[in-house]
Amino acid sequence: AQAYRGTPLGQVSLDGVRQDVLLHSTATPPTTVEQLLALPVGPVKLGTIAKLRTVYGPPQVTRIDGERSVTVTGTATGANLGATTQELRQRLDDVDVPGATLTVGGASADQQEAFADLRLAVLAAIAIVFLIMAGTFRSITQALILLISVPFAATGAIALLLATGTPLGVPALIGVLMLVGIVVTNAIVLLDLVNQYRARGMGVAEAVVEGGRRRLRPILMTAVATIFALLPMALGLTGEGGFISQPLAVVVIGGLLSSTLLTLVLVPTLYTMVEHTKESLRQRWIGRRGRPDPAGLPAPDAANAGALVPAAGPGGTPAAADGTPADAGSERTPARPTPSAALLDGTDQFEVLRLPRSRRSPLPPTQ
Repeated sequence: AQAYRGTPLGQVSLDGVRQDVLLHSTATPPTTVEQLLALPVGPVKLGTIAKLRTVYGPPQVTRIDGERSVTVTGTATGANLGATTQELRQRLDDVDVPGATLTVGGASADQQEAFADLRLAVLAAIAIVFLIMAGTFRSITQALILLISVPFAATGAIALLLATGTPLGVPALIGVLMLVGIVVTNAIVLLDLVNQYRARGMGVAEAVVEGGRRRLRPILMTAVATIFALLPMALGLTGEGGFISQPLAVVVIGGLLSSTLLTLVLVPTLYTMVEHTKESLRQRWIGRRGRPDPAGLPAPDAANAGALVPAAGPGGTPAAADGTPADAGSERTPARPTPSAALLDGTDQFEVLRLPRSRRSPLPPTQ
């Protein structure tokens, strides 16, 4: 065997490159069974000391973790790698090889690993958005209302993938990750304006209706502009990169369609229900505490009392602040109306009308 394969004699340096030196025989290697049996092995031929038998075996033996292994490779011709992998697993289940185990690797394993990483990325994105919204609006309930848009966006994305026959791959999951930040903006714009109206003293229903009316056009224009911009990618007009861009565009378009329509309906509805529930609970809590004791409330200042409620002079005629009767023709000073708690120092709209001295309006009393 060494005569035909060559015997290594050492190495030599040629032009700065180390080369192996092998010693080969000039004899022609055997190509038939008869020539193989006629090979000289010392003083005798191979056929006199050995028997030749044809068997089937691997050309080489590969081991993984000490176990013999065989690798069968193939190339998926379709774009849906997930469906191809599922069909392959079903066919492998029908193969009965005693003592052998089967493992699918290659591109399929890489895709599964990418799916796991992107799932973690989506969950991290949702958590970050929730923390930012909770800190911005200073309300956990409003942050949860904003996140309602995310599952509906995923529903629309999956529905459009099924309708168009687009496979769910890594590009599609990247589109879902983009949707987490895109679809929340519509709800933020709407809810922020509603909160501004509530701070001005509007009721819940009035603020929601007015906010939805004023934010309807911007939300629809933003969604429609984004959808039309992604249509060339969704239709596969981007050339060779369509296998990446098309699933991404389909996911974003489907998510925008569903989340935009449901944001305009579901977010205001949930906001109204939550605010009414909070108001009902607040009223029950105030009712359990009972009405505040007037004797325990702070008395108004003397100057403000004289300006707000005129004293009666002799004969029942109104008197000025110094006790002298006021002129009959003079204009009577009106009493200061009790302000709404929603308009004082940005206090909660469910506070009772009579506020403590520390939370009264800094504005001077009306004269």
